[in-house]
Amino acid sequence: MQQFDVIIVGGGLAGLASAIHLSQAKFKVLLIEKNAYPKHKVCGEYISNEVLPYLNALGFNPYDFGAKRISKFELTTHNNKKIEAKLPLGGFGMSRYEMDYQLYQLALKDGALVLQDLVVDVIFNANAFIVETKSNQILRSKIVIGAFGKRSNLDVQFQRDFIKKKSPYLGVKIHVSGKFPNDKVALHNFKGGYCGVSKVENNHINLCYITNFEAFKKHKDIKAFQEDVLFKNSELKAVFKNSKPEFEKPLTISQISFKTKSPVENHILMCGDTAGMIHPLCGNGMAMAIRSAQLASDLIIAYLQKKITTRLELEKEYSKRWQSTFSLRLKAGHTIAHLFRQDWLAPKLLMLLRWFPFLIPQIIKMTHGKPMQVK
Repeated sequence: MQQFDVIIVGGGLAGLASAIHLSQAKFKVLLIEKNAYPKHKVCGEYISNEVLPYLNALGFNPYDFGAKRISKFELTTHNNKKIEAKLPLGGFGMSRYEMDYQLYQLALKDGALVLQDLVVDVIFNANAFIVETKSNQILRSKIVIGAFGKRSNLDVQFQRDFIKKKSPYLGVKIHVSGKFPNDKVALHNFKGGYCGVSKVENNHINLCYITNFEAFKKHKDIKAFQEDVLFKNSELKAVFKNSKPEFEKPLTISQISFKTKSPVENHILMCGDTAGMIHPLCGNGMAMAIRSAQLASDLIIAYLQKKITTRLELEKEYSKRWQSTFSLRLKAGHTIAHLFRQDWLAPKLLMLLRWFPFLIPQIIKMTHGKPMQVK
């Protein structure tokens, strides 16, 4: 049976950043990802600069791969009220197709092993983990990081609370070619949802929206839904109508849950969306995933170096740091999303922000962190 210091289940941003971080610390790391790289994912593809110092410390500079520097923000309501602002910290636009692939290459370079397989079970026994995959591989490790995304067969296996309830949200994403400022991220509201718009590294425009599935079901297909609902927002209509699709068909994901999750389950340290999701309205899920990888990796290194002496201490400290880093921004995200989901209220809120524009950077700061400190 192969033995590892750390097995990471899931090769998205959180899993890849953890694999790089822990491999650079000279631990034996295995990352298990069910899909091959590169792969497009339903994602907003805007990342706050709060994680840039950490990414640079890992040896990754997004601008080496054509990422777009983003400094401006635009918000519109379903009835075409608009507000613009500067982002307090700024960010960058980069596709998951490119970013995940480049981080994967860096993980391999740093010595992480990557296995394309599906994890079907994780068992904790005698202070160690046994990980079983679909291809019948049985693997052993001291630590397991759960970075398997929004929903997984493992969530069902572990009987996590959020998975027991159906979620009403559907996500749709497409890349298009057309005109859109390189330095702007826009969030356009429509009845029942929001669409994020920003440029990525190859000058494609990423269009990613989330909507209530019940509202979507009333329409024949995605095209009809967009024509009947999204295009009531004139900014969205202009972007869609004046651009050329780069995908054969849009990518979709259903059952997106924003319910509270636990950062530790069955002694597994959960990272990224596996530990908790901020509403896409707040546009910061990718940065949160990367930040959670640093939190987990720093503590795992301390545990493996015996600076943290017990697993219980490790789990308690990770839960404590995760909550102190993310709980307030998650609550702020839920509240902001709830307010803007009220069709009658959103235009009034926008008028309020027009009268008091100094509130905008304060609201943005509530859902974003400060630049990450790197040891």
